[in-house]
Amino acid sequence: MTRQLPVAGPSEVRAAAIRDLGADRRSVFGVVGVNGLATAVGLVGPWLLGRIIDTIQTGAGDVVAAVDRLAFGAVLFTVAQILLGRWALTIGYRFGERTAARVRERFLRRTLTLPPQAADRLPTGDLIARGSTDASLVAATLRSAVPEILIAVIHALFLIIAVLLLDPRLGLFGLGGLIGVAAAVRWYSRRARPAYLAVAASGAELADVVAGTANGARTVELLGLQARRDQAAETAIGHARSARLWALRLRTVLFPWADVCLALPVVAVLLLGGVLYADGLVSLGVVVTATVYLRQLTGPLDTLMLWIEQLQGAGASYARVEGLAALPMTEPSTTQPTPSSDDARGDRIRVADVHYGYAADRDVLRGIDLEVHPGERLAVVGPSGAGKTTLARLLAGLDRPHTGSVTIGNTPVADLPPDQLRRHVVLITQDHHLFHDTVRDNLLIADPTATDPELLAALDAVGADWFSDLSHGLDTHLGEEVDLDDAAAQQLSLARVVLADPHTVVLDEATALLDPTAARRTERSLAAVLHGRTVIAIAHRLQTAHDADRIAVIDNGELVELGTHDELVGAANSYSRLWRTWHGEIG
Repeated sequence: MTRQLPVAGPSEVRAAAIRDLGADRRSVFGVVGVNGLATAVGLVGPWLLGRIIDTIQTGAGDVVAAVDRLAFGAVLFTVAQILLGRWALTIGYRFGERTAARVRERFLRRTLTLPPQAADRLPTGDLIARGSTDASLVAATLRSAVPEILIAVIHALFLIIAVLLLDPRLGLFGLGGLIGVAAAVRWYSRRARPAYLAVAASGAELADVVAGTANGARTVELLGLQARRDQAAETAIGHARSARLWALRLRTVLFPWADVCLALPVVAVLLLGGVLYADGLVSLGVVVTATVYLRQLTGPLDTLMLWIEQLQGAGASYARVEGLAALPMTEPSTTQPTPSSDDARGDRIRVADVHYGYAADRDVLRGIDLEVHPGERLAVVGPSGAGKTTLARLLAGLDRPHTGSVTIGNTPVADLPPDQLRRHVVLITQDHHLFHDTVRDNLLIADPTATDPELLAALDAVGADWFSDLSHGLDTHLGEEVDLDDAAAQQLSLARVVLADPHTVVLDEATALLDPTAARRTERSLAAVLHGRTVIAIAHRLQTAHDADRIAVIDNGELVELGTHDELVGAANSYSRLWRTWHGEIG
C-alpha cells in the first residue's frame, strides 16, 4: 500500500537553497563581483551618449574630434562590458553545474538510505518523477537561473541608481511606472506555488499509473482489467491537463500586464523630460541618457519576469525533491547485533507475539510465535492469502511488526542498516534487478570490497556458465554488450547472495515466473547458495515442505501448526488436509 510522498515547505526550500549557495560561496561572490563590474562599465556608454548629444548641441570647440573621442570611449566600454558579462556567466554556469550535481547526489543518497520498509511503500511513479523530471528542473534552474538572476538584479539596481543620480525628478517619475509590475508579481506569486505543486503532483500521478500498468501488464491482461486501467489513465491525464491549464491562466495574466507596465517608465521620462527641457531645467543629453537607462532597464526586468514564472515551477520541484528529507533515513552503523547467551553467532531468529497488517484496522498476522534455529530448513505453508509472504517480509526486515518483535540475536531485524541486514538475512523472490552497468559493478553491490577472484568464485558457485562466453568478462556492460535471459539474470542475483554471505535466506517463489528449463537451472544455482545456511522457504508447492526439517502452517494470519512432515501428516489437521489434497491432485 503506497502513500503520498511529503513536500517540503517554503522555509525548508529556502534553507536548502541557502545551503546550496553557501556550499560554493566563492563562485556566488565571483558572479556578483564580476557582473557588478560589468554593469558599472556598461553605464558609461549611455552617459557618453548624452555627452555626445550635449557636445553637438553646444557646438563649442572641435566638435568632430570631441565626438570621436567620446564615441571611441563608448565602444571600448561596451566591449569591456561584453567580456566581463561573459566571464560572469562562465563562473555562474560552472557554479550551477556543481550545485546541480550536489542536488542530484543528495536526492540519490536520501533514496538509497531509506529503510527497506519505507522504500517498499513509496509510490514508484512519484519517486521516479522526483528523481528525474523534478531533479532535472531544479538542476537546470540552478545552472541557469542563479547567474542570470544575479546578473539581472545587479544590472537593474545599477540602472535605477544611475537614473536617480542623473536626475532625481526623472528617476522617481520614471520608476513610478514599475509599481504595476510589482503588483502583478505579488498577485502571481500568491497563486503560483499551489498551482505548480498541482502540476508536479498530477504529473507524478500520471507516471505512477503508467508505471503500475506497465509493471502489472500480465495481470491486467489475465484479469481483463484493460478498461479499468484505461479509465485510471484518462483520469490522471485529466488531472494533469486541469493543473497545467490552471498554471497557464496565471501566466496569461502576468505577462501581458507586465509588458504594459515595463513600457510606462520610458513613456513617463519622455513626457516629463520634454516638459523640463522646454523649461530649461535639464539638458537634452540628460533626457536621452535617462531614457536610455530606463529602456535598458526593460532587459533585466524582462529576464526577472521570465524567471519569476519559471522559478515557481522550479520551486515546486525543489520542494518535492527536498520533501524526501522528511522520510526516515537509515544511517550507517558500526554496531553489531548483540548475540544471545545461548547462541554465540547471534544467528537465531525469533518471532515473538507478532501482529502486523497493511491497514490500520486489519491485521494480516496475529500472535505469531516462532523460533528458527541456525542451519535449519523451515517451510512455511498455508492457503493463499494466509499471510505467508507477509511473514517472509517481516523475517527479511522489509516490514516492522505493529506489536511483538522479529529479532536476530537480540536485535530487531528491521533496525539493522542495509549493509548489516544483508550479512544476516536475504529475501530471494521471483523479482530481480540488474543495472545497465558492468557485471563487476552489478556484483559489487553485495560486497564493495570483493576482489575479482571472489566475484568469479561467486559466479562459479551458482553455475553461471554463460559468463565464459562474455568477451570482456567482468567488464562486460549489461544491457549494451549483452542481454541476459531471466535464468542468467537470476543467477547473477544469486551470486550477489553468495557475496553477501548471509546466515539466513528467505525464499519466496524465486523460480515461479521462469520456464521449466530455466527454473531447473535456477534451482540448481539455489542449491549451491543455500548450502550451509538457514533456509526459510515460503512453500507454494508442498514437495518443498516435505523436504524441510520443520513446517510452519499459517492459516488466516495465525500459526496453527508447527512440526516435521510426518508429525503434521499424522496429526490429521490443517497440513494433513493440504497434503492429501495436493497429493491427490498429482497422484
